[in-house]
Amino acid sequence: MEIRLGMSPISWSNDDLPHLGGNTPLEICLRETRLAGFTGTETGGKFPKNAGALSNVLKKHDLSLVSGWYSGTLIQNDIKSEIKQITPQLTLFKEVGASVIVYGETHKTIQNQQSRPLSSRIKLTEFDVAEYGEKLTVLAEHCAEQGVPLTFHHHMGTAVETEGEINSLMANTGEAVGLLLDTGHLLFSGGNISSVISNHGNRINHVHTKDIRRQVMNSINQQKDSFLDCVLEGIFTVPGDGMINYDDVMQQLYAAGYEGWVIIEAEQDPEKANPLEYAKIGYNTLDKARKNAGYRLQT
Repeated sequence: MEIRLGMSPISWSNDDLPHLGGNTPLEICLRETRLAGFTGTETGGKFPKNAGALSNVLKKHDLSLVSGWYSGTLIQNDIKSEIKQITPQLTLFKEVGASVIVYGETHKTIQNQQSRPLSSRIKLTEFDVAEYGEKLTVLAEHCAEQGVPLTFHHHMGTAVETEGEINSLMANTGEAVGLLLDTGHLLFSGGNISSVISNHGNRINHVHTKDIRRQVMNSINQQKDSFLDCVLEGIFTVPGDGMINYDDVMQQLYAAGYEGWVIIEAEQDPEKANPLEYAKIGYNTLDKARKNAGYRLQT
């Protein structure tokens, strides 16, 4: 079995916290991504929105477009409006050859609001999960028909954060709805990485890896601290610099039959954590782990 290794530009430039790398040119993000060994990237705010321009800048740095975040609102939105809303990004991704489109549920999200503590998020149980699952399935089927499968991103500060909410979402959606396994968000929310892979391995169609600094996580006060506060405190880092055993993660993904991209998405302050240096740490950790698990590296 094979995997490919990619990296998100968020280690260089954070769209939700513009003072973290806001002045860093896209060229540096992409050049250093490739220099660290990665062959793919996800999108960010600085990427061209035109297919020709995006293809050209990626080709210049010998990188593939893997995926990118889409801010979905299906909890409140009707499916017709959501399809209209996603179409520009879906069309761009199709034309440039992205492997998946990352759906994040952003209805009343607090992930980008520094004034809102983690405890104030909405929860999936506050809504009709069956109805939501039906709409999400229709949207995912539409994306698949366009050649860009949907992958659902559980995320701190959103309505789908915990392992229980992931289980509920998977139970109420069809096979077209893929699951993005994010190791850092899952551990931060109190979930168990091994059990999610075991229970939903056949639905995982994309993987985000980040590590957790145990000391920072243990200091978080969910009644006071926002998600962005946690980022600024340094809760996230790259694989190999935190508490997650990526040899175990890779072995579990291999056992589940996962093949596809494994992305490092580790938002940090680039002034405190040099992006290129940390990218190399993360790459070396994942490359060693995939070898130990038996994965071949597709380049």
